[in-house]
Amino acid sequence: MTKNLIRRAALTVLLALPLLATAQDKDFATLKKNLGERIPGLSQIDEVRKTPMAGLFEVRVGNDILYTDAEGNFLLHGNLLDTRSRKNLTEERVEKLTAIKWDELDTKNAITIVRGNGKRKMAVFEDPNCGYCKRFEKDMQKVNNVTVHMFLIPILGQDSVEKSKQIWCSADKAKAWHDWMQRDVAPKGASTCNTDALAANLDFAKKYRITGTPTIVFADGSRVPGAINAQQVEQQLGR
Repeated sequence: MTKNLIRRAALTVLLALPLLATAQDKDFATLKKNLGERIPGLSQIDEVRKTPMAGLFEVRVGNDILYTDAEGNFLLHGNLLDTRSRKNLTEERVEKLTAIKWDELDTKNAITIVRGNGKRKMAVFEDPNCGYCKRFEKDMQKVNNVTVHMFLIPILGQDSVEKSKQIWCSADKAKAWHDWMQRDVAPKGASTCNTDALAANLDFAKKYRITGTPTIVFADGSRVPGAINAQQVEQQLGR
């Protein structure tokens, strides 16, 4: 009898889910309509969610988070903080939205560099003409026992495209990369090999909205934009 009751209850919940979703969409219809009509950039809203704060709703467009009231009469752009738990709820939400599952990375399109035992893993998306990337690369020399998959994404102009091709086509890709990023020795090889990997990297960056370099991805899926220092890298690797 008990098992039958549990099955019936579970079935009732499953049948009710579409009705709940429809009711929720109806609740948010006015909000979406008002924002779409008043702000052209919000004509395509991906998601609306309630927040822990009464009367405040999260509006998501891609990975951008905004906040509004139930009718879309007011709009806020900024961080929502939980003062009790001292958590940045906006930051946590963006981290979840932008997380990249490790197995989604196609490491054959990366230059793989192993330091020490290489047990810890991370990936980084970089442009050869990115000054912050050069600073990051120099600081990374302090980090040992790590495998780094470096994905070239030439996004800073035609010279970046040419340098990326030359580095990728080098007999020793890792050496060509380090010579340029750490010692300013420009790659001199040909750029006529198969560079489909670079195109694939750019497609991946577009899909996951990687718009700046360096962008770092750790094995747990966490993503960090910008040139963090060696100590911060160690902290992330130790999570």
